Amino acid sequence: MTETQLEIQPEMTMEAIMEVAPSAQRALFQRYHVGGCSSCGFQPTDTLAQVCKDHNLLDVNEVVNTIVLSEQVDKTTQIDAGRVREWLASGEEFTFIDVQPPSDEELARVESAELLDYNNSAKYMEQEKDHRFVFICADGDRSLDVASYFIGHGFTDVKAVRGGVKAWMESGDSSAS
Repeated sequence: MTETQLEIQPEMTMEAIMEVAPSAQRALFQRYHVGGCSSCGFQPTDTLAQVCKDHNLLDVNEVVNTIVLSEQVDKTTQIDAGRVREWLASGEEFTFIDVQPPSDEELARVESAELLDYNNSAKYMEQEKDHRFVFICADGDRSLDVASYFIGHGFTDVKAVRGGVKAWMESGDSSAS
């Protein structure tokens, strides 16, 4: 998706923006610390211009460009389940992590993916910045958030499975339980 294809205007509501650019809230939080918690949040009915005004973001065009770039990054960060299975089968070197909540035992899991160790972030953050990480979750949203977090911490080879475990199972892999 290019900038000319993604039409975002300052007078659009945040709800409308997130419909055409699902990564908008993640992008605003990463870049400007806007929209991630109750103290910096916004309402779906707020316009982008109002959000910028409320958070002292003077250059609305820069904010629009940040959202557009985020959509492009999301597209390059996502990977198809089949490609990850190819990497696993060929013995590629990478860390495959399931970021679904460990307390939810009803969730389907991919056996070849380790559960994210929420108590030992150093396990991951001490890796070389070019170490390949692949994240998976139920539907692809949480894994994209985690991938974005790692990218924000300087990691350069980070992927999120498009569609998550659901796509993994639909593509015919029998190693999901």
